[in-house]
Amino acid sequence: MVAEKAGVPTVTDVCSAFVEQARAIGGMSGVPGGRVAAYPGHIDMHSVEQRSTYFRETVLPQIIAALTGPVTEPAGESGAEPALRDIVFSGTFDEVNEFFHGRGWSDGLPVVPPTIQRVEQFLKYTDRPCDEVIGVLPPSNCAATVWSVAVNGVMAGCRPEYMPVLIALVEVMATPQFNLATAGATPGWEALIILNGPIIKHLGFNCGVGALRPGPLPNTSVGRFWRLYLRNVPVFIPGSTDKGTWGRNFDVVLAENHDALDEIGWAPLSVQQGFAAGDNVVTVQSARGRGYDTAVRGSTARENLDRVSYALLCFQQNRINQITSKQSMLLGLTPLNAGVIARDGFPRKEDVVQYLWERVRLPARVIEAIGDEGSPWEARPGFGKDLRDAARMGLLPELYCESNDPERMLPVWRSPDELRIVVSGDPGRNRALIIGSNIEHGLATSKKIGLPANWEKLPKR
Repeated sequence: MVAEKAGVPTVTDVCSAFVEQARAIGGMSGVPGGRVAAYPGHIDMHSVEQRSTYFRETVLPQIIAALTGPVTEPAGESGAEPALRDIVFSGTFDEVNEFFHGRGWSDGLPVVPPTIQRVEQFLKYTDRPCDEVIGVLPPSNCAATVWSVAVNGVMAGCRPEYMPVLIALVEVMATPQFNLATAGATPGWEALIILNGPIIKHLGFNCGVGALRPGPLPNTSVGRFWRLYLRNVPVFIPGSTDKGTWGRNFDVVLAENHDALDEIGWAPLSVQQGFAAGDNVVTVQSARGRGYDTAVRGSTARENLDRVSYALLCFQQNRINQITSKQSMLLGLTPLNAGVIARDGFPRKEDVVQYLWERVRLPARVIEAIGDEGSPWEARPGFGKDLRDAARMGLLPELYCESNDPERMLPVWRSPDELRIVVSGDPGRNRALIIGSNIEHGLATSKKIGLPANWEKLPKR
């Protein structure tokens, strides 16, 4: 994009299904009608010989034609955005929804019309000015303002008092570590939002039975807000800027059970993320699929953890080709399981994580064999399926090259700190849930929730 803006022609080479995405992102970056060369079909489905033929006979002529044609004209003015309090449409509830849906501003469900009166109710729950820019979000490169947070919060059906949580979520989006630009990647990952702090009780978030079920208004509407905001401000649109192959619905907010934590002496996830006990914190990570759910039985900690170890091994075995990438994994335990484990020799979550990391292992030869042709290590120049080579290149910790014994047992994720534990769900049931990020896309990122100075005096339902 920088070269195009400087008058140097460039060509983006993509598989044919990604042409619209390339052009849309190019336009949002100030290069409308950018040159794109389309590879027919998808390269993964063709042999080396077919790839060579398609590139020579189909792609290369497109590149030559594009590079010898006129330079892409710079972006023109797209028209002024409405001012904060401008009325963009007036009508009945149904008419407003038809108008918003027709412009792609809804998620397909009815939205609450964001009237100025409703938006201003949300703004009472923050001390930040409504025109403050929280960040500039890809791929649209639009400014995420406090006003836009309130507008989308109204539309998602949130209550005004959820505003501090919503602002913190957009702060996560704007954090470089979170890598929001990958939210339109083909695995179609969804955000898993985890909530900690007294605000869980203050606002009535569910952390018990059906912790991830839609229904409770705070959990559901805040989860919906995330997906709606992605659509309307950074502009992730399925089929264009969002190429999630399957995709799925938004997740509701997962609130940790602080009463259960206090009873067994474990710290909340927010403390593991570096915040003080008692802070209100949101943590967001990508979730590739709905995770792995399993029953966990036993009267001792080790009986419980042996079953968790097996579940983690099954889960990670299917993700072993991600081992050379950073990742975020979440282990959800019900209060019942967490209590047995905590009272039987594991007084901290960190003790559990270390125990699991030392036991969930596979022989080096198995890890190397599972890595297939499409794995990340095959895509890295000079790196075959030898774990020692990967470690020498800095892609894996030194642990992976301490020996050349093919039977040496190695961890199936890189570091203990890639696994986090949350206690939630049905307090009367013994189940574990494992959720993993899409490699380094959407790594677990936390933000403290800032409350207005008059928070205690503001009404809350």
